[in-house]
Amino acid sequence: MVKRALITGITGQDGSYLAGFLLEKGYEVIGMVRRTSTVNFDRIKHIQEKVTIVPGDLLDQVSLIEILQKHQPQEVYNLAAQSFVPTSWNQPVFTGEVTALGVTRILDAIRLVDPTIRFYQASSSECFGKVRESPQNEKTPFYPRSPYGVAKVYGHWITVNYRESYGLHATSGILFNHTSPRRGLEFVLRKITHGVALIKLGLADELHLGNLDACRDIGFAGDYVKAMWMMLQQKEPDNYVIATGETHSVQEMCETAFRYASLDWQKYVVQDERFMRPAEVDYLVGDATKAREVLGWEPMVSFPELVRMMVDADSALLSEEGGED
Repeated sequence: MVKRALITGITGQDGSYLAGFLLEKGYEVIGMVRRTSTVNFDRIKHIQEKVTIVPGDLLDQVSLIEILQKHQPQEVYNLAAQSFVPTSWNQPVFTGEVTALGVTRILDAIRLVDPTIRFYQASSSECFGKVRESPQNEKTPFYPRSPYGVAKVYGHWITVNYRESYGLHATSGILFNHTSPRRGLEFVLRKITHGVALIKLGLADELHLGNLDACRDIGFAGDYVKAMWMMLQQKEPDNYVIATGETHSVQEMCETAFRYASLDWQKYVVQDERFMRPAEVDYLVGDATKAREVLGWEPMVSFPELVRMMVDADSALLSEEGGED
């Protein structure tokens, strides 16, 4: 029997990598997108003909119920969210509606339509926020430092509650920062590698960034979506931290990316107050021992490899765009 999986947020970075991974596994993939006039399919254009795109919205439970009834997936991966931390300060209520209550809507739709569906919730290292201990594992207390982090904490705990109250196979993956050439330009490492490519090609002479001392445990998105799938293949649902166990400051990201392009980062990087957060998360580093021991998961792409991959991809992208002009 061909397995069917529903991915909310399929047009995002993780959704696009997960869709490609599941197609390679022989899945039938259904991707939920919101009905808007500006849906961007760029990240899935190479596989768009192989997936079934359906309209739906985490703000509208009826649409979720109808999708589950019509397409009958065995697995649901909830990757949709308002996922940019600074935006959550400007749109805290909307962030809560989508990133927090949206999880309840889809869990309740599963409970009503087919409680045997296996559910994956995309939780986040931002749940830890002002960390109580380092490194952070599945037992580390949460202390979120943004409306996004608060919403993700809600999403995590409602997943645990539906698992324990209704017996759903509902799993929470607490993923630390992960990126790729498909990441949005507003996210720090992509902003850096894109900035390096612009400067290298003579299209810019400065890169404006916020807190250079902020540290992140950062890996490759393609590695992290494999962990999502591994979680739903387990007999019992659980919570798993997914991380590299290494931490890198924004300054180190700059040094690595500029060095790869044979440039001196200090000549181009400008610290800008506009990119400072009201409450900063300074030090996040994850302990993925449980994922390694239970799932057999390991990150495959190293930090230097990831930076090189992204600088090369951004250089190629900008060269193509220049050629099109």
